[in-house]
Formats: sequence, structure tokens, C-alpha cells
Amino acid sequence: MTDTLELFDQPQSFPDGNAQRRYNALVGLEQAKEIAVREALALLAPQSVTDWSMKHHKTVLRAAELLADRTPLLVFAGDVGTGKTALTETFGDDVARRAGIDVLLFPLSLSARGTGAVGEMTKLLGAAFAYVNDQIPAVQNGRSRLAGILLIDEADALAQSRELGQMHHEDRAGVNALIRGIDGLAGARRPVLTVMCTNRVGAIDPAVQRRAAAVVQFSRPNDAQRLTVLSDAFGDLGLTTSQLKELVQLTGPRDGCEYGYTYSDLTTRLIPGAVLASFPDAPLTFATIRDMAASEPTAPFHGTR
Repeated sequence: MTDTLELFDQPQSFPDGNAQRRYNALVGLEQAKEIAVREALALLAPQSVTDWSMKHHKTVLRAAELLADRTPLLVFAGDVGTGKTALTETFGDDVARRAGIDVLLFPLSLSARGTGAVGEMTKLLGAAFAYVNDQIPAVQNGRSRLAGILLIDEADALAQSRELGQMHHEDRAGVNALIRGIDGLAGARRPVLTVMCTNRVGAIDPAVQRRAAAVVQFSRPNDAQRLTVLSDAFGDLGLTTSQLKELVQLTGPRDGCEYGYTYSDLTTRLIPGAVLASFPDAPLTFATIRDMAASEPTAPFHGTR
């Protein structure tokens, strides 16, 4: 029997200094950050919305009350390497600091999908949601002292549409269990936000999509965003404006290719690759960075959108 804790990959507690550093390093994702944190504050700390309404309108607006009735579910959708998972793993720190509460991150493990045995996925998902339910106390008088974020990465593999004719019965049962789990946390007034990350938002079951409070779209960085990432990483090398511009062009669409670098290409391939190409015997130079930038970007994920 799988231990309940084995259903999660490295649970995280916020606020946390390392998470804050990683979150601040996600340059170019300011709009996604703002949406994620604003939605999380409204869903996990509903009293903050009430306080806002009283401050600006001297009453609790009906519209503000309706805001709290939404399902605590966000969908982060976009191409590979665009920062969906990295943001989900870290934005809880910002939420914790702004709301003045503790936040726990529960990254759902692939083991929660089971091995395909009849009833296994339903049982594992039920156990995972029951564990989260036990860890996070209910909201009292609109306030919470502890909130949770449940991360479901590669969500299309778990919440794929039940409208697919070839879908296995066990997969259908798993989607039903997932919906019950999300609705159950909301019904129990548990301040838990579920975040689904997917490369194929169109493959997610319509019932899940309808429940989402927001679908946040992630895309590859544009010229300005790539410049921000590259300037942040290499600014202290004294690169000239023209040199940075050349790097921006090299990491964008070029040579007939319609797509440029992803955030992951920049932060986990180009930047560390340039450093390691020089370490330990030579200084890091523009020529080295330029050579690294000539490599091919990660190809887009081609699937159901």
C-alpha cells in the first residue's frame, strides 16, 4: 500500500527564503505572477477581499461576496519551458508574506496516477485529497492561519477529457475522483488552491475547465523579456547594448524557425552552459555566451491545444 506522503513530491512550507529567491528570479513573468497571487489571496484569504471592500466602499459589496464562491482552481497553460511549474512551486511564498499566513505546497506525485489497476487511481487520489484536507484547517470567520496549494503537473494526463471515445474506464473514474476532491475541499471550506499545469489545455476535461477560477496563459519570452533575463544574468560582465541586442536576436526566432528560446532554455541551458564552458580556467566572455546562444531552442509541444 502506498504511504500517503509518497503521493507528494517534497512538500514545501512558505514563507521560505530559497523559494523567495527563485520566485524573484522569474523575470518576465510579472503578469502571470500578479494574476496568480491576486487569485490566491482572494481564494485562500477571503477576509482580505472583505477588508478591501470595506476600505474602499464602506460596505461588503455583493460582487465581493460572489468572488469567494468560485472554485479554488487555477489552470496554468502554455508551451514547455515557459515557467508554469516554476511559478507554481514558488508563488506561495509571496502569498504567505502578503497575507501574513503560512502556506503549504503539496506537489502531487506521478504515483498518484497509479498503475492502471481497477479502482487504484480513484483510491490514491481520494487518499491524497483526504491528506490535504486533514492538514489544512477550515476558514474561520473569513480568516485562515494556514493555507495550501496543491500542484498537479502535467495535468492533462490526469484530467483528460472524458469526451474522448477511447478513454479507459479507470481514467474516467480518475477524472471523477479529481473533481470530487477539488469540490470537497471547497465544500469543507478548506483554504486550498489547486493549480493544474498543462501543455495541452484543450485536452483537459470541460468540467474541470469550467470550474477554474482563471486560466493563465504562458508563452515564450518576447524580445523585451529575453533582454531582461539576459541583462539580469550577464549585466555585471559589462556587455554593451549592441552585444545584448545580438544575444536577444540569437535567442529569438531566426533562420526560418518560428519560435525562440523558452525561459527554461535561457535559465537552465544558455546561462549555466556559458559559465561551465569557461569554468574553471578561463573568464566568461561575450564570445562564449554568443556561441552558446547559437544552439537550437526547445521545440514546441505539438498536441491538443
